[in-house]
Amino acid sequence: MKLLSPAISRLARFRHWRIEQWISNPIDSQREVLQDLVTHGQYTEFGRKYGFRELFNIRKFKEHVPIQEYNDLKPYIDRLMKGEENLLWNTPVNWCAKSSGTTSDKSKFIPITQESLEDTHFQGAKDVLTMYYNYNVDSDLLTGKGLVIGGSHQISKVNDEMQYGDLSAVLLQNTPMWANWIRTPELSIALMDEWEGKIEMLAQSTISENVTSISGVPTWTMILIKRILEITGKSTLKEVWPNLELYIHGGVSFVPYREQFEKIIGEGCNYLEMYNASEGFFAAQDHPDEDGMLLFLNHGIFYEFMPVEEYGKPNPRTIGLKEVETGKNYALVISTNGGLWRYLVGDTVQFTSRFPFRIKVSGRLKQYINAFGEEVISDNADKAIAIASQKTGLIVNDYTAAPVYFGDNQKGAHEWLIEFDEAPEHTEQFAYELDCALKSLNSDYEAKRYKDIALTLPHVRSLYKGVFRDWLKSKGKLGGQHKIPRLSNDRTYLEEILSFVK
Repeated sequence: MKLLSPAISRLARFRHWRIEQWISNPIDSQREVLQDLVTHGQYTEFGRKYGFRELFNIRKFKEHVPIQEYNDLKPYIDRLMKGEENLLWNTPVNWCAKSSGTTSDKSKFIPITQESLEDTHFQGAKDVLTMYYNYNVDSDLLTGKGLVIGGSHQISKVNDEMQYGDLSAVLLQNTPMWANWIRTPELSIALMDEWEGKIEMLAQSTISENVTSISGVPTWTMILIKRILEITGKSTLKEVWPNLELYIHGGVSFVPYREQFEKIIGEGCNYLEMYNASEGFFAAQDHPDEDGMLLFLNHGIFYEFMPVEEYGKPNPRTIGLKEVETGKNYALVISTNGGLWRYLVGDTVQFTSRFPFRIKVSGRLKQYINAFGEEVISDNADKAIAIASQKTGLIVNDYTAAPVYFGDNQKGAHEWLIEFDEAPEHTEQFAYELDCALKSLNSDYEAKRYKDIALTLPHVRSLYKGVFRDWLKSKGKLGGQHKIPRLSNDRTYLEEILSFVK
């Protein structure tokens, strides 16, 4: 294994010129991607319907193909899962990634083609490694093993050729055999479906390994780390795994968790954010000092960006890379080598830089609070929680928030259900710091809070430790891909959780 690391490191540095090519030529790279996608798509039922043979440029493509949400593509996907071919893509589809996206009962099935595996997901993973080695030239990352806290997988044959699982399971099933040499735990544990038992097995089976990297969503990773420290009696994870040098995270914002992780892991660990979804591998940090993730522009995905105010209009306007501005919220629209065409992902992003194009995930189209014109998005909430935690010394494990509507003798407010690591005796100070942070981050919120005219101080409720996990479990939604909705513009989720607690 020691011999493998220098060879991979040299290969990674050698590959960096490929990344530099599409960084230097972003517009041309995207144009070539779309041309390749349309060439494949013209032989499909979807392509024939929208006249792909006549689409010679981006303008024509946008004029002829309407924006698609999942329900628009669902009839094609249902037929695809019954064995039909050449519906959305012109090569066989043997896998679907099952994704919930929210905690609702409905599941989405995203087609995974060989092209999307090789040219999007695996290519993205290689580029992450290349970029990491590029700024960590003396890294020993591959002298040990990578702990993967992935999803679950129950083989479900929807037809003779197709199976499905969540994305991490699909990727684990399709990675080359040599990948097993540098990954832990063994596949049977990595793909366990029962998460409480899985955490215990992960902890017990990996303690004695030489783990140099960890990848997983922050919530489940934190639970695993705490269990490992309980078993070993150590104070930090670096005492268990001295060679640990990298934590790769994604799925939810890391902002509220970073301070916790730095304390519980210990000094000398790097942190890297990725934006990898069932629909595609979109971006990753190319340098730890840069705000935002480098947008992958040559990985089988063509991007459009919809200003959020366009959402819901009959013919929403989208823009390309040339027109995007930093700091503005855009809904992500993608066309992919998995057969998604002008597909509205549901995430909102902000550009942190142009040339090179870096983004950060700012929230979800349907996860915000704007009951009083305050326009609070998930990015505001995550940062405010982090600031309030730092000011009060409290640790937040999870949270959700929703509006409190005007009523008889009652002004508007936001209600926050928060699971603290250690419940405070009183929440007033945290509510005050949270409010101050939100006002500093969002001028619309600050305006609505002026003299308590429209909004009063946030209502903060401290819930028992583990409440969100128990609620997800009661809904059959316990697992890595299922996330608590941070914000909601109505009280459906919040009232459901309160009823569950009662």
